[in-house]
Amino acid sequence: MRVGLIVDSACDLPYWFSRRNGLFVLPVTARIDDQTFVDDHDPERTQEFYDSGLLEKGHHAETEPFSAQEIHKLFMEKIVNNYDVAICETVTRSRSLVYDNAMLAMNSVMSEYRRQQQESGSDGNFSMRVIDSKQIFAGQGLLAAHTQKLIDEDRHSKNQLRYEVDAFADTIHTCVIPRDLHYIRERARRRGDKSVSGLVAFLGKALNITPVLFGKGAEAKPAAKTRSFEAAVEKAINYAIGRVEAGLLTPYVSLSVGMSWPEIHALPGLDRLKETCEKNGVELLLSQMGITSCIYIGPGSLCLSLGAEDHEFADFQ
Repeated sequence: MRVGLIVDSACDLPYWFSRRNGLFVLPVTARIDDQTFVDDHDPERTQEFYDSGLLEKGHHAETEPFSAQEIHKLFMEKIVNNYDVAICETVTRSRSLVYDNAMLAMNSVMSEYRRQQQESGSDGNFSMRVIDSKQIFAGQGLLAAHTQKLIDEDRHSKNQLRYEVDAFADTIHTCVIPRDLHYIRERARRRGDKSVSGLVAFLGKALNITPVLFGKGAEAKPAAKTRSFEAAVEKAINYAIGRVEAGLLTPYVSLSVGMSWPEIHALPGLDRLKETCEKNGVELLLSQMGITSCIYIGPGSLCLSLGAEDHEFADFQ
């Protein structure tokens, strides 16, 4: 059974991982000032954005998911003839229209794929599932890595695979460290999202407070407050190290950062996290935050996700 995994460009994963496993990235349109770009996770394009400063404050940046018609076209051209089963995991439905548009596209694909097969001289059944990952950024990347692991094991039916993916999504814990709360507040305001209040943004600016947001999936709440970004990063890294040593439900830790690679490698505690992961047979999926993710949360931010039994952030400090 040929199983293809599709993610959208809000999913943060190392480029080498996506290439090695043949993941198909569903693009998102990024509009920055008067320029329009397609974010398809091309690493050179991503680095150009970081180098150009287009993701910094002062530029009007928005993202827009591909329409159902555009997704339908991609599925028909790139997916139908190459796989027996396709799994499309989208950024959380509560924060984007990608899931809804992908569902519409899937329904139209399922009603038309046989005609395309006949025209191309191919045959066989094709099935597809669109899954709301309930995650953002590194969390979505972690779910994709775990899904690919299940696919590689090749011991699950398509229905079992869907069940396993849904169940694992509910075990993903995520830390987010925003570099600029005002940036998040302004982006949320444009989307009609009131999850970041003006008061929190004001305090972060006036008192130089950097929070560590923690929770399951996209529903994170302040778990710690620090006086610097570096101190917040150390808390998140210490948490991850403690949780890795206590045991994980999948052998991955996903970490994405909205910085240049030299800045990423200089993060406090990163070497300790790498050593702990290697010692415990865990693969650290370290990536530069994609354009879509960076527009959403702001340049300089950090997102860390892992799969584990229920716990609190403070349990590993």
